[in-house]
Amino acid sequence: MITFLIGLLILFIGYIFYSRYTESQFGITDNETPAKLINDGVDFVPLSEKKNMLIHLLNIAGLGPILGAIQGILFGPVAFILIPLGCVFMGGVHDYFSGMLSVRNNGAQITELIKKYLGNFQYKFFIAVVAIMLLLLASVFVYTAGDLMAERFFAQTDFSLDNPVAVSIYIAIALYYILATLFPIDKIIGRFYPFFGALLLTGTGLVLIGFFTHGIHLENIDFGQLNQHPMKQHIIPMFFMTVSCGLLSGFHATQSTIISRTIESEKAGRHVFYGMMCLESLIAMIWAAGAMHVYSLNLVPETMVGTVNVINHIADVFVLPVLTFVVTIAVVVLPITSGDTALRGLRMILGEAFNLNQKEIKNRLMIIVPIAVLIISIILWAKTNDGSFTLVWRYFNFVNQLIAVPTFLYASVYLYKRGKNYLMTLIPGMFYIFITTFFILNSKIGFHLNYDLSKIMALVVVVVSLIAMYKYKLVKDDADR
Repeated sequence: MITFLIGLLILFIGYIFYSRYTESQFGITDNETPAKLINDGVDFVPLSEKKNMLIHLLNIAGLGPILGAIQGILFGPVAFILIPLGCVFMGGVHDYFSGMLSVRNNGAQITELIKKYLGNFQYKFFIAVVAIMLLLLASVFVYTAGDLMAERFFAQTDFSLDNPVAVSIYIAIALYYILATLFPIDKIIGRFYPFFGALLLTGTGLVLIGFFTHGIHLENIDFGQLNQHPMKQHIIPMFFMTVSCGLLSGFHATQSTIISRTIESEKAGRHVFYGMMCLESLIAMIWAAGAMHVYSLNLVPETMVGTVNVINHIADVFVLPVLTFVVTIAVVVLPITSGDTALRGLRMILGEAFNLNQKEIKNRLMIIVPIAVLIISIILWAKTNDGSFTLVWRYFNFVNQLIAVPTFLYASVYLYKRGKNYLMTLIPGMFYIFITTFFILNSKIGFHLNYDLSKIMALVVVVVSLIAMYKYKLVKDDADR
């Protein structure tokens, strides 16, 4: 329990002090934001700080902070330290700069920021990577949310396309995604997200209260055995690929840029972008603790360890039976409210890429219709191939962490040119170049090379990337000024 409490303290102190330092390095102004300057009534719409905070929390908090946490805690109590440290020094910084640099550039999406600060080659590469990631995420979240709803509310055990109940739920969620993507942000998302946010916080709060009313068994960190993973997975790189939301998630850069078009003041950025990342980290910590308890008491069948089914076991242990439905709804809300904004972000990115003014509904439909066809195709494939969810989720995790890299790098360019502490973003950027390269070289879904060889090759890639950054993006650009 002490390790868990230390982790919470790191998160709290980190937010209080390091978020302010991050804000000071960015340098906020009183300039009008894109929400007020452009205000097209669709994507550029001024919303209150509280609404933006709840919307952004739901945008970024998909199944990641829960599913990643219940998988990440298998490494042992070291997760209670790595999650908050990662959030404070990497995740919060990443989300803040992705959102605020978008604000400074008229609500530009991540791909346009990559083009401006890193160059055209990187832009072409990452627009494809980001589009693939958002399509995978939206598709997976249609049927993961559908499966959770079908099991908990309709007592279904068959989640195949032969079950009309499950199919009906998938269709309903997909239709909601399309409508939420198509309509102005204040018509659906702005109206319902505050309520959804309250459900999420209430559900997680009930689990936290259960820790004290029912008692909880949490192990403390053992420095002689930091890694306790039952399958002997390595902390480097696997922990940092498993725990994304709550520690660091590249997906957040596609969501921060949505809120960059609705934020009313640059001063709100610290609460909205950095603060909600820390709140998501807190959610991950709570669910990780719940998972540790049910694992340690062998309350979860071996075949279900690390799966979404653990969520129901945690709810059943810590929450009164009459209130477990609140937790289930809160969990179901997560993939739904990230899936719809994943599509919204994709629409905005493609709108910028093809220069299609998104104020016109016909232009929105030109993008949404083919996206819907692709999502249906992915779901059909996933539901007719065994093991496809695990495969898609692993590739999503890789791509998700990969796209965190350019955000750190273009933030480094921004800070360097202004004589600020660019190392606060460059170091995390290099670390995740190492992590993602190491993973894809060593993993079975990648090149499946020897562990030590993969580590050496990843270090070489880091050195080459660091030299390239200084030669072409930092020192060279500085000399050209």
